[in-house]
Amino acid sequence: MVGGITVSGDSVLVFRRALGFGRALDSRRALDSRRALQLGLAAIWLLDGALQFQPWMYSHSFSQMLSESATGNPGFIARPSTWTAGLVAHHDAILNTLFAATQVLLGLGIACRRTVRIALAASIAWSLAVWWLGEGLGGLLNATANPVTGAPGAVLLYAVLAILLWPADRVPDAPCTAARYLGPNGSRALWLLLWLGYAVLALTPANRGPMALGDALGGMADGEPGWLAAAETHTAALIGMNGTGVSLGLAEIFATIAIIGALSGPRIPRRFAIAGLSLAIAMAVLIWAFGEAFGEILTGTGTDPNTGPLLILLALAYWPRYPSLITPRLSAA
Repeated sequence: MVGGITVSGDSVLVFRRALGFGRALDSRRALDSRRALQLGLAAIWLLDGALQFQPWMYSHSFSQMLSESATGNPGFIARPSTWTAGLVAHHDAILNTLFAATQVLLGLGIACRRTVRIALAASIAWSLAVWWLGEGLGGLLNATANPVTGAPGAVLLYAVLAILLWPADRVPDAPCTAARYLGPNGSRALWLLLWLGYAVLALTPANRGPMALGDALGGMADGEPGWLAAAETHTAALIGMNGTGVSLGLAEIFATIAIIGALSGPRIPRRFAIAGLSLAIAMAVLIWAFGEAFGEILTGTGTDPNTGPLLILLALAYWPRYPSLITPRLSAA
């Protein structure tokens, strides 16, 4: 008898078996969750490769877009970016095909279990190189980074996700997929850094001006299909001269998401974490639709779907794991 409960020998055996089966079920569920997220990341890489094969990427417009990342940046960013743009301008067909093929291979490598580690490692190196040479560190150093239009750069989130989704032979007792290698504290710190960074960027002088946000959204309508251009234009008109207030509201939402994620833990109700992650997903969808125009992939000039889908994937990586469904039966005295 333990605490008023009588446990028979058979009950102990059932309890042990159930406990072992429950842990195995949790481990398998966590592995399946990680694999599903890996496949989601692979699909986005494949989409990137397909977009890179568009005719616009084989024109001088692509190299001009790359050269724009040097504007206003310090020399250690501007000079390599300018050199890269010049190289692409002189060898656009060969280099663009190489870029596209690399992204396709990264997607296929992540999708294949045998090569997932190599592909994820390669994707980290490729992402950081593109973030530096092609995106000018997402505009973080030239005061143009706007979280609503894609800062700090989608390609940086590819590298973050590759680390969080690194495969494992076995799954420890981690509260979520993201905590597998960084641990609970490390994963919460990363979440806090990302979303607090969004809050800070929303409050920079370039983004909190009365017309800054409206102008940014209105500019996304160029070249888009009629229905999307109308949505962007109407949203920009609705914001109008109220960009400062909207930016302050966005900063508060971003900070709330960051704090909820940082406070989430075993002593915090699970629904608390789910509420914060659901808010993050909702904001990612709104940013993707209205701030990024779906990465401009409908115009034929988008090189990737931008940060929206990656932020959704990131939130799913932080989704809390379900407890075991196995509950041992004990006979009451």
